[in-house]
Amino acid sequence: MSDIARIVTSHGRIYIVELADGSRRQASTRGKKTDYACGDRVRIQILNAEQAVIEGAEERRSLLYRSDQWRSKLIAANVSQIVIVVAPVPSFFDELIGRCLIAAEAADIEPLICLNKSDLPQAAEANERLQYYTGLGYPLLCLSALADVQQLRERLHGHISVLVGQSGMGKSTLTNALIPDANARINDISVALDSGKHTTTHATLYHLDAESDLIDSPGLQSFGLAHVTAEELPRLMPDFRPFIGECRFHNCRHRHEPGCAILGAVAEGKVRSDRLALLHRLQDELSAAQSY
Repeated sequence: MSDIARIVTSHGRIYIVELADGSRRQASTRGKKTDYACGDRVRIQILNAEQAVIEGAEERRSLLYRSDQWRSKLIAANVSQIVIVVAPVPSFFDELIGRCLIAAEAADIEPLICLNKSDLPQAAEANERLQYYTGLGYPLLCLSALADVQQLRERLHGHISVLVGQSGMGKSTLTNALIPDANARINDISVALDSGKHTTTHATLYHLDAESDLIDSPGLQSFGLAHVTAEELPRLMPDFRPFIGECRFHNCRHRHEPGCAILGAVAEGKVRSDRLALLHRLQDELSAAQSY
């Protein structure tokens, strides 16, 4: 008879699973199957006091992918909130934010943009860059992990949340501030490269309290959307939604077609041009992946 456990650490082909009584086992999979993620509820066969075998996964509420090779690079399962961590230094990529928000929309996961290191002098400029997203209705929380994380703790309550973002944004510092015994490793930022060193090498789930969990994930530069179709994209981007169905042609790809409502919105300054560029880039990626 199988027991039900939850994956609390995912590291290659090796997993740590936690049973209902709080005990943990190191678990492997049968055969070469490795498409499990941190947060998955799985059926296991207990071998002894330290080891178990994963036999299969229960139905997922949600699933996030690390890259376009989405079947083999999973980030987290069953999360209800995605916290996109950015910081003034090193500089963050708007495209990664955009991809994360689309993934959240597609999976019906609540997004929260968190500007860490808000005590730095460059924070005002970073905050200004993020105002476009608040205008689309996405919540923004500004804080410093080294000062006070109480507001973030309150936003995490009742959720299974996952921290995502580029390396160097301070995800591990936030984790340590929220859970002092997490022992998440922190490395110095490589200022010369304007990027952070990868400090978290695998996804790990921590218990914040009886009703709240937090998953810290490896730093990433891309975000997988291969499970989304190119046709779905405009509906997953709130700035484009008001113009859907207003184009002259029903199969408009919003490139050079006459009477395109989205092109018109960009020309009038209602939508940022880089958002249209992101739409086009993702359409091309997804179309290529679907025809592969």
